[in-house]
Amino acid sequence: MDARAALVVVFLLVLGQSAQQETTSKRRNRNKGADSAAMEEMKNQISNIMMELNVIKEQQALQTVCLRGMKILGKCFLADGVKKNFHSASDDCIAKGGALAAPLSLDENEQLHNYVRQSIGPEEHIWIGINDMVTEGVWSQNTGTVLRYANWETEITHQPDGATRQNCGALSTRAKGKWFDENCKEEKASVCEFNIV
Repeated sequence: MDARAALVVVFLLVLGQSAQQETTSKRRNRNKGADSAAMEEMKNQISNIMMELNVIKEQQALQTVCLRGMKILGKCFLADGVKKNFHSASDDCIAKGGALAAPLSLDENEQLHNYVRQSIGPEEHIWIGINDMVTEGVWSQNTGTVLRYANWETEITHQPDGATRQNCGALSTRAKGKWFDENCKEEKASVCEFNIV
């Protein structure tokens, strides 16, 4: 074999080895792509499982609240007899995952009134989640939603009557669940509500 033929054979061997390495490299890259897609799918599944677990934890927490409080029309109510100003009571409810109770109907207001009488006492005013802090005289829920239902005491004291001095709402057990506007700095008991999923 002459040098030229030997060189061609060596060249063909190198070319064959290079082609084989390129094919192996492509297979590896395809496998890396498949591995990457599989890892991404696993991450998505783990994320979905974590979200489902959090929902289950929330439902268990709500069940605990409902066991200590009272279930009324798709909500759980939990009374807090510790007297606080309106903002502290609201913050405490939010920290627990709820909001200050804001009855949406006469039936809900009556049931809340009965619950408060039994759990806190018959001579109490409790904070409820309504105020007119943004615009005087325009009462809304703490969420900013304009009230669809109100139960103001209008026969004796003609509530709300406090103008800019009284911007927070309270439910009175003495006045059979009627609402009063009160000074937000006063300290009262409260009830938190939690929507049941």
